[in-house]
Amino acid sequence: MKFNGTDSYVATADLNLAVNAAITLGRPLLIKGEPGTGKTMLAEEVAKSLDMPLFQWHVKSTTKANQGLYEYDAVSRLRDSQLGDERVHDIGNYILKGKLWEAFESEQRAVLLIDEIDKADIEFPNDLLQELDRMEFYVYETRQLIKARHRPVIIITSNNEKELPDAFLRRCFFHYIRFPEADTMAQIVDVHYPGIKQSLLKGALETFFGMRDVPGLKKKPSTSELLDWLKLLVAEEIPAEALHSKQPGKSIPPLHGALLKNEQDLGLFERLVGMTRRGR
Repeated sequence: MKFNGTDSYVATADLNLAVNAAITLGRPLLIKGEPGTGKTMLAEEVAKSLDMPLFQWHVKSTTKANQGLYEYDAVSRLRDSQLGDERVHDIGNYILKGKLWEAFESEQRAVLLIDEIDKADIEFPNDLLQELDRMEFYVYETRQLIKARHRPVIIITSNNEKELPDAFLRRCFFHYIRFPEADTMAQIVDVHYPGIKQSLLKGALETFFGMRDVPGLKKKPSTSELLDWLKLLVAEEIPAEALHSKQPGKSIPPLHGALLKNEQDLGLFERLVGMTRRGR
């Protein structure tokens, strides 16, 4: 059982190696990298490639670790008791299964995505240590011990918004997805837009990487933003000649709203253009 990318996901050799190493070790794979480098999509593609069901737990700032296990809906039980509902006699009717529970009870080995774990409270990762180690947890309300039928392939993503605890990191296999180089990016584009004119692609990539190299950018354009930009360039029939790729300070690229996502970066480019024109 080896992951080697898919037709819709270009995975580098070191990323394939990391996925397969985590599967062999039976440890969570912790993935970091710039936004837009395909961290979340990796779990979807691993599940597709290995023909496994996928369970996705998207973490928010208010998410608590126990929500991935289960939640006890005491409010609904109180309401039903006031209404005389017979369901109240079985507390199990008010236990809401979380994504870990669903992955643990899956009939076949599953992929579990814990997405953007760094959004939650700093104690969130530590609160999952025992469950991820032992592949089991206890439901106190029903006095059940839930054990994983099969150890899921766990993929955890982080955008580095906050540091993760050492105890948690020790239990993970770590991989950092480096931003794709031009050749890899061309392969990614080909997956999404096969048959795109090579002159347009060449000009767009030079412009794109030139923009990323401009010092002082608050948010560098990402892969997903490049794909959006290319879609617009093709739809609007923008010629390759309109892309002044090798001189990012000479002019602002057409349809730049797909690439520049805040007023500071737009202002930076406008200043660069003004300085270039005054220097002629």
